Amino acid sequence: MSRAKGKNDWGFPRWRGYEGGREAANIRMCDRVGCGEPGNCPAPKSPNSPDRWYFCQAHAAEYNAGWDYFAGLDKEEAAQREQAERQTHSGYNESAFYGWASSGDGTRSRDEMRALEVLELEPDADFEAVKKAWRTKAKVVHPDVRPNDEEAAKAFHALQLAYEVLRAAEERRQWRG
Repeated sequence: MSRAKGKNDWGFPRWRGYEGGREAANIRMCDRVGCGEPGNCPAPKSPNSPDRWYFCQAHAAEYNAGWDYFAGLDKEEAAQREQAERQTHSGYNESAFYGWASSGDGTRSRDEMRALEVLELEPDADFEAVKKAWRTKAKVVHPDVRPNDEEAAKAFHALQLAYEVLRAAEERRQWRG
């Protein structure tokens, strides 16, 4: 019995490597004009639509940064949609307490993200950065430094709330281990 030259599979095709195919691979390109990267990240063209753009990872991140799920809705419709989604996903939110799941990338809740925005920090900031940002901003708008200033009092109150939200989240993370 003779073997074909250049093959190490002894007649068993499943032993061949993935590069053994000779047909052309069909690769979808990024839908961003001028991009030559493969487009393997689907992104919706509009809310509640099955149509998708296919971007490379860099352009998908750029597209998602500007995505507004509630675009085109008035305040009442946006509130109704958010309420409906909160109701249908409440079990998922409850499971976050037990460490089974969490929102977004799994590290921060919506309240924590808002608190980080108040402190002008990145989403991946650690608690030491939170403390440092809180101290520097609180020194500027503290009621003892700026007495009888209503805007400074509101800003200080917002900083206090943001710090409390992030401190409580940090304690929960430490408690979970």
